[in-house]
Amino acid sequence: MAGLIRSKEDERAGAEIVYGPEECNRHSLELLEELGFPKGVLPLRDLVECGRVRETGFVWMKQKAPYEHFFVGTNTKVSYATEVTSYVEKFRMKKMTGVKSRQMFLWVPVSEMSIEDPSSKKIVFKTPMGIGKSFPVSAFMTDEEKQEKLEEVHE
Repeated sequence: MAGLIRSKEDERAGAEIVYGPEECNRHSLELLEELGFPKGVLPLRDLVECGRVRETGFVWMKQKAPYEHFFVGTNTKVSYATEVTSYVEKFRMKKMTGVKSRQMFLWVPVSEMSIEDPSSKKIVFKTPMGIGKSFPVSAFMTDEEKQEKLEEVHE
C-alpha cells in the first residue's frame, strides 16, 4: 500500500517552477487562458511560487497568506488556502485542494471545476461528493476580458 502513496516531492518531480508575484501572476493567468477558463476564476493574491508538471498535469500556486474573495456575479464567498493544487487539462481542473466555497453556513470544499461544453458558457464546480453547481463563465471574467468580449461583438 505504501508504494501507492506519492510524496509531495514525487508529485512535483520535473516541475517548471516560477517565483515572485509578477512571474507567478503571469504564469497563473497564462495557465487559466490555456485551459479555457476566465482569468478571474482563481483570484489569488500575493503569489510567491507557482509550479507545473506538464507530464502529469499537476499544478500548484502558493500565496503569502490565505485569501477570501466574494464573487458578486455568483453571490458566493470563496476561500483560498496558502497553497492551491490541482491536476489540469483543457477545460478542467480536478482533484483540487485549498479551495472552499461558502454555502449557507458551511464551507464546502471545491474539488473540481470544468467547462463541460464551451458553447454553453458555463463553469461547473463540484464537491468531493460529486455535487455540482454551475455558473456563467462571465461571472468570473476580469473587467479586461469583459471589455474584449464587448469589442468583439461590436466589430
